[in-house]
Amino acid sequence: MAVTQTNFTIPDFSISPKIDQIGVEERAKRFTARSIKTTSKLSGLKLVLNMIDLTTLEGKDTNGKVKQLCYKAQHLHNNYPDLPTVAAVCVYPSMVKVAKNALGNSGVKVAAVATAFPSGQAPKEVKITDTKFAVDNGADEIDMVISRGKFLQGEYNFVFDEIATIKEACGNARLKVILETGELVTYDNVRKASDIAMYAGADFIKTSTGKIQPAATMPVTLVMLEAIRDFYYKTGKMIAMKPAGGISKSKAALHYLVMLQETLGSAWMSNHWFRFGASSLANDVLMQLEKERTGVYQSANYFSID
Repeated sequence: MAVTQTNFTIPDFSISPKIDQIGVEERAKRFTARSIKTTSKLSGLKLVLNMIDLTTLEGKDTNGKVKQLCYKAQHLHNNYPDLPTVAAVCVYPSMVKVAKNALGNSGVKVAAVATAFPSGQAPKEVKITDTKFAVDNGADEIDMVISRGKFLQGEYNFVFDEIATIKEACGNARLKVILETGELVTYDNVRKASDIAMYAGADFIKTSTGKIQPAATMPVTLVMLEAIRDFYYKTGKMIAMKPAGGISKSKAALHYLVMLQETLGSAWMSNHWFRFGASSLANDVLMQLEKERTGVYQSANYFSID
Protein backbone atom coordinates (compact mmCIF):
# COMPACT_ATOMS: atom_id res chain seq x y z
CA MET A 1 0.00 0.00 0.00
CA ALA A 2 1.30 3.47 -0.87
CA VAL A 3 2.58 5.65 1.96
CA THR A 4 0.74 8.95 2.29
CA GLN A 5 1.52 11.92 4.52
CA THR A 6 -1.23 11.58 7.12
CA ASN A 7 -1.71 12.04 10.84
CA PHE A 8 -4.27 9.26 11.11
CA THR A 9 -4.33 5.49 10.86
CA ILE A 10 -5.53 3.96 7.60
CA PRO A 11 -8.24 1.40 8.37
CA ASP A 12 -8.76 -2.11 7.06
CA PHE A 13 -11.11 -1.44 4.15
CA SER A 14 -12.37 -5.01 4.09
CA ILE A 15 -14.38 -4.21 7.23
CA SER A 16 -16.02 -0.90 6.28
CA PRO A 17 -19.38 -0.17 7.98
CA LYS A 18 -22.45 -1.98 6.68
CA ILE A 19 -25.31 0.17 5.38
CA ASP A 20 -28.96 -0.35 6.30
CA GLN A 21 -30.58 -0.05 2.85
CA ILE A 22 -34.10 0.55 4.11
CA GLY A 23 -32.90 3.01 6.73
CA VAL A 24 -30.80 5.15 4.38
CA GLU A 25 -33.56 5.26 1.75
CA GLU A 26 -36.10 6.30 4.34
CA ARG A 27 -33.83 9.04 5.73
CA ALA A 28 -33.12 10.36 2.23
CA LYS A 29 -36.83 10.47 1.45
CA ARG A 30 -37.53 12.62 4.52
CA PHE A 31 -35.34 15.43 3.20
CA THR A 32 -37.73 15.90 0.28
CA ALA A 33 -40.57 16.73 2.68
CA ARG A 34 -38.92 19.83 4.19
CA SER A 35 -40.82 23.10 3.74
CA ILE A 36 -38.68 25.91 2.29
CA LYS A 37 -39.80 29.55 2.71
CA THR A 38 -39.61 31.96 -0.23
CA THR A 39 -36.63 33.93 1.10
CA SER A 40 -34.69 30.77 1.84
CA LYS A 41 -35.66 29.39 -1.56
CA LEU A 42 -34.21 32.40 -3.40
CA SER A 43 -30.92 32.30 -1.51
CA GLY A 44 -30.83 28.53 -1.94
CA LEU A 45 -31.32 28.76 -5.71
CA LYS A 46 -28.48 31.27 -6.01
CA LEU A 47 -26.28 28.99 -3.92
CA VAL A 48 -27.16 26.08 -6.21
CA LEU A 49 -26.03 28.13 -9.23
CA ASN A 50 -22.75 28.93 -7.51
CA MET A 51 -22.20 25.20 -6.83
CA ILE A 52 -22.67 23.98 -10.42
CA ASP A 53 -19.84 22.63 -12.56
CA LEU A 54 -20.86 23.35 -16.15
CA THR A 55 -19.62 20.46 -18.24
CA THR A 56 -18.98 19.50 -21.83
CA LEU A 57 -17.43 16.08 -22.36
CA GLU A 58 -18.13 15.03 -25.93
CA GLY A 59 -15.99 13.79 -28.75
CA LYS A 60 -17.34 16.66 -30.89
CA ASP A 61 -16.21 19.39 -28.46
CA THR A 62 -14.58 22.33 -30.23
CA ASN A 63 -12.74 25.43 -29.08
CA GLY A 64 -15.83 27.47 -29.92
CA LYS A 65 -18.14 25.30 -27.86
CA VAL A 66 -15.84 25.47 -24.84
CA LYS A 67 -15.54 29.26 -25.16
CA GLN A 68 -19.33 29.56 -25.32
CA LEU A 69 -19.68 27.45 -22.17
CA CYS A 70 -17.10 29.61 -20.41
CA TYR A 71 -19.04 32.74 -21.37
CA LYS A 72 -22.20 31.26 -19.92
CA ALA A 73 -20.33 30.31 -16.73
CA GLN A 74 -19.57 33.99 -16.18
CA HIS A 75 -22.84 35.49 -17.52
CA LEU A 76 -25.70 33.22 -16.55
CA HIS A 77 -28.38 35.82 -17.28
CA ASN A 78 -27.53 39.27 -18.63
CA ASN A 79 -30.76 40.78 -17.28
CA TYR A 80 -30.14 39.52 -13.76
CA PRO A 81 -26.99 41.36 -12.66
CA ASP A 82 -26.66 40.06 -9.08
CA LEU A 83 -26.37 36.39 -10.01
CA PRO A 84 -23.23 34.51 -8.98
CA THR A 85 -21.04 32.65 -11.44
CA VAL A 86 -20.97 28.87 -11.47
CA ALA A 87 -18.17 27.10 -9.61
CA ALA A 88 -16.25 25.54 -12.49
CA VAL A 89 -16.20 24.50 -16.11
CA CYS A 90 -15.31 20.84 -16.65
CA VAL A 91 -13.67 19.73 -19.91
CA TYR A 92 -11.33 17.13 -21.36
CA PRO A 93 -7.59 17.78 -20.80
CA SER A 94 -7.15 18.84 -24.44
CA MET A 95 -9.54 21.76 -23.83
CA VAL A 96 -8.10 22.98 -20.52
CA LYS A 97 -5.95 25.73 -22.03
CA VAL A 98 -8.90 27.05 -24.09
CA ALA A 99 -11.11 27.16 -21.00
CA LYS A 100 -8.40 28.72 -18.84
CA ASN A 101 -7.88 31.56 -21.32
CA ALA A 102 -11.63 32.11 -21.76
CA LEU A 103 -12.31 32.30 -18.01
CA GLY A 104 -9.39 34.60 -17.24
CA ASN A 105 -9.61 36.13 -13.78
CA SER A 106 -13.33 35.39 -13.33
CA GLY A 107 -12.75 33.10 -10.37
CA VAL A 108 -14.46 30.20 -12.15
CA LYS A 109 -12.29 27.11 -11.84
CA VAL A 110 -11.20 24.85 -14.68
CA ALA A 111 -11.77 21.16 -13.96
CA ALA A 112 -10.50 18.40 -16.22
CA VAL A 113 -11.50 14.76 -16.35
CA ALA A 114 -8.52 12.46 -16.47
CA THR A 115 -7.36 8.86 -15.90
CA ALA A 116 -9.04 7.46 -19.02
CA PHE A 117 -12.44 8.96 -18.18
CA PRO A 118 -15.07 7.51 -18.12
CA SER A 119 -13.95 3.86 -18.15
CA GLY A 120 -10.72 4.11 -16.18
CA GLN A 121 -9.41 1.25 -18.31
CA ALA A 122 -5.84 2.33 -18.95
CA PRO A 123 -2.39 1.61 -17.51
CA LYS A 124 -1.35 3.67 -14.50
CA GLU A 125 1.39 5.41 -16.52
CA VAL A 126 -1.21 6.66 -19.01
CA LYS A 127 -3.40 7.94 -16.18
CA ILE A 128 -0.49 9.80 -14.60
CA THR A 129 0.45 11.37 -17.94
CA ASP A 130 -3.18 12.35 -18.57
CA THR A 131 -3.35 14.03 -15.17
CA LYS A 132 -0.05 15.88 -15.47
CA PHE A 133 -0.97 17.12 -18.95
CA ALA A 134 -4.19 18.67 -17.60
CA VAL A 135 -2.43 20.26 -14.63
CA ASP A 136 0.42 21.60 -16.77
CA ASN A 137 -2.17 23.26 -19.02
CA GLY A 138 -3.77 25.05 -16.07
CA ALA A 139 -6.40 22.75 -14.57
CA ASP A 140 -7.41 23.79 -11.06
CA GLU A 141 -9.19 20.51 -10.39
CA ILE A 142 -8.83 16.94 -11.64
CA ASP A 143 -11.76 14.52 -11.85
CA MET A 144 -10.43 10.95 -11.84
CA VAL A 145 -12.35 7.68 -12.05
CA ILE A 146 -11.53 4.71 -9.85
CA SER A 147 -10.81 1.30 -11.34
CA ARG A 148 -14.19 -0.26 -10.67
CA GLY A 149 -13.13 -3.67 -11.95
CA LYS A 150 -10.28 -3.82 -9.45
CA PHE A 151 -12.59 -2.63 -6.68
CA LEU A 152 -15.24 -5.24 -7.44
CA GLN A 153 -12.53 -7.93 -7.40
CA GLY A 154 -11.69 -6.87 -3.85
CA GLU A 155 -8.33 -5.31 -4.81
CA TYR A 156 -8.79 -2.39 -2.43
CA ASN A 157 -5.07 -1.72 -1.99
CA PHE A 158 -4.73 -1.31 -5.77
CA VAL A 159 -7.53 1.28 -5.80
CA PHE A 160 -6.02 3.09 -2.80
CA ASP A 161 -2.53 3.20 -4.34
CA GLU A 162 -3.84 4.43 -7.67
CA ILE A 163 -5.75 7.30 -6.05
CA ALA A 164 -2.73 8.23 -3.93
CA THR A 165 -0.52 8.24 -7.05
CA ILE A 166 -2.90 10.47 -8.99
CA LYS A 167 -3.21 12.80 -5.99
CA GLU A 168 0.56 13.21 -6.07
CA ALA A 169 0.46 13.91 -9.82
CA CYS A 170 -2.14 16.66 -9.21
CA GLY A 171 0.33 18.92 -7.45
CA ASN A 172 -1.67 21.91 -6.22
CA ALA A 173 -4.82 20.95 -8.12
CA ARG A 174 -7.71 19.53 -6.09
CA LEU A 175 -8.63 15.92 -6.77
CA LYS A 176 -12.22 14.74 -7.27
CA VAL A 177 -12.48 10.94 -7.11
CA ILE A 178 -15.41 9.55 -9.11
CA LEU A 179 -16.77 6.29 -7.70
CA GLU A 180 -19.25 5.57 -10.54
CA THR A 181 -21.78 4.41 -7.98
CA GLY A 182 -24.12 2.95 -10.61
CA GLU A 183 -21.53 0.24 -11.22
CA LEU A 184 -20.78 -0.37 -7.54
CA VAL A 185 -24.36 -1.65 -7.12
CA THR A 186 -24.65 -1.72 -3.30
CA TYR A 187 -24.59 0.95 -0.60
CA ASP A 188 -21.96 -1.11 1.23
CA ASN A 189 -19.68 -0.79 -1.80
CA VAL A 190 -20.38 2.94 -2.07
CA ARG A 191 -19.38 3.41 1.57
CA LYS A 192 -16.24 1.30 1.19
CA ALA A 193 -15.16 3.13 -2.00
CA SER A 194 -15.81 6.49 -0.29
CA ASP A 195 -13.58 5.51 2.62
CA ILE A 196 -10.79 4.30 0.33
CA ALA A 197 -10.88 7.53 -1.70
CA MET A 198 -10.77 9.81 1.34
CA TYR A 199 -7.97 7.97 3.12
CA ALA A 200 -5.99 7.87 -0.16
CA GLY A 201 -6.08 11.67 -0.46
CA ALA A 202 -9.24 12.72 -2.33
CA ASP A 203 -10.26 16.35 -1.88
CA PHE A 204 -13.75 15.53 -3.25
CA ILE A 205 -15.67 12.31 -3.56
CA LYS A 206 -18.03 12.29 -6.54
CA THR A 207 -20.87 9.94 -7.39
CA SER A 208 -20.73 9.49 -11.14
CA THR A 209 -19.33 10.25 -14.57
CA GLY A 210 -22.83 10.95 -15.88
CA LYS A 211 -22.31 8.21 -18.47
CA ILE A 212 -23.82 5.37 -16.42
CA GLN A 213 -27.33 5.01 -15.01
CA PRO A 214 -28.31 5.34 -12.28
CA ALA A 215 -26.10 8.37 -11.62
CA ALA A 216 -26.54 10.52 -8.50
CA THR A 217 -29.41 9.60 -6.20
CA MET A 218 -30.26 11.01 -2.80
CA PRO A 219 -29.70 7.73 -0.90
CA VAL A 220 -26.29 7.21 -2.52
CA THR A 221 -25.34 10.81 -1.81
CA LEU A 222 -26.47 10.43 1.80
CA VAL A 223 -24.24 7.36 2.22
CA MET A 224 -21.30 9.40 0.90
CA LEU A 225 -22.12 12.43 3.08
CA GLU A 226 -22.24 10.19 6.15
CA ALA A 227 -18.86 8.72 5.15
CA ILE A 228 -17.49 12.29 4.96
CA ARG A 229 -18.97 13.06 8.39
CA ASP A 230 -17.42 9.97 9.95
CA PHE A 231 -14.06 10.69 8.30
CA TYR A 232 -14.14 14.23 9.68
CA TYR A 233 -14.92 13.00 13.19
CA LYS A 234 -11.96 10.59 13.01
CA THR A 235 -9.39 12.83 11.32
CA GLY A 236 -10.53 16.47 11.60
CA LYS A 237 -10.19 16.79 7.81
CA MET A 238 -13.05 18.16 5.70
CA ILE A 239 -13.74 16.42 2.38
CA ALA A 240 -15.92 17.90 -0.36
CA MET A 241 -18.81 16.16 -2.11
CA LYS A 242 -20.14 16.22 -5.67
CA PRO A 243 -23.29 14.41 -6.80
CA ALA A 244 -23.20 14.28 -10.59
CA GLY A 245 -25.73 13.25 -13.22
CA GLY A 246 -29.50 13.09 -13.01
CA ILE A 247 -30.10 16.29 -11.02
CA SER A 248 -31.88 18.56 -13.49
CA LYS A 249 -34.59 20.30 -11.44
CA SER A 250 -34.27 23.14 -8.92
CA LYS A 251 -36.56 21.46 -6.40
CA ALA A 252 -34.36 18.38 -6.31
CA ALA A 253 -31.21 20.50 -5.92
CA LEU A 254 -32.76 22.30 -2.92
CA HIS A 255 -33.50 18.91 -1.36
CA TYR A 256 -29.82 18.03 -1.73
CA LEU A 257 -28.89 21.26 0.07
CA VAL A 258 -31.26 20.41 2.90
CA MET A 259 -29.62 16.99 3.17
CA LEU A 260 -26.16 18.58 3.11
CA GLN A 261 -27.05 21.07 5.86
CA GLU A 262 -28.64 18.49 8.12
CA THR A 263 -25.90 15.87 7.61
CA LEU A 264 -22.69 17.92 7.55
CA GLY A 265 -23.73 21.39 8.73
CA SER A 266 -23.22 24.96 7.57
CA ALA A 267 -19.43 24.64 7.17
CA TRP A 268 -20.02 22.61 3.99
CA MET A 269 -22.54 25.06 2.47
CA SER A 270 -20.26 26.60 -0.16
CA ASN A 271 -18.91 25.60 -3.54
CA HIS A 272 -15.52 24.85 -2.00
CA TRP A 273 -17.11 21.88 -0.25
CA PHE A 274 -20.11 20.93 -2.40
CA ARG A 275 -20.79 20.86 -6.14
CA PHE A 276 -23.50 19.77 -8.53
CA GLY A 277 -22.37 18.03 -11.70
CA ALA A 278 -25.47 18.90 -13.69
CA SER A 279 -25.23 21.44 -16.50
CA SER A 280 -28.94 21.29 -17.37
CA LEU A 281 -29.73 22.25 -13.77
CA ALA A 282 -28.48 25.81 -14.37
CA ASN A 283 -31.27 26.66 -16.83
CA ASP A 284 -33.99 25.29 -14.57
CA VAL A 285 -32.66 27.37 -11.66
CA LEU A 286 -32.61 30.46 -13.87
CA MET A 287 -36.22 29.83 -14.90
CA GLN A 288 -37.25 29.52 -11.25
CA LEU A 289 -35.44 32.73 -10.31
CA GLU A 290 -37.11 34.59 -13.17
CA LYS A 291 -40.46 33.26 -11.99
CA GLU A 292 -39.83 34.63 -8.50
CA ARG A 293 -38.59 37.96 -9.90
CA THR A 294 -41.27 38.59 -12.53
CA GLY A 295 -44.17 36.41 -11.44
CA VAL A 296 -44.31 34.50 -14.73
CA TYR A 297 -42.45 31.54 -16.17
CA GLN A 298 -40.28 32.09 -19.22
CA SER A 299 -39.93 29.58 -22.01
CA ALA A 300 -36.82 27.42 -22.00
CA ASN A 301 -36.16 28.89 -25.46
CA TYR A 302 -34.92 32.08 -23.75
CA PHE A 303 -31.96 30.25 -22.24
CA SER A 304 -28.90 28.88 -24.00
CA ILE A 305 -28.72 25.11 -24.38
CA ASP A 306 -25.44 23.95 -22.80
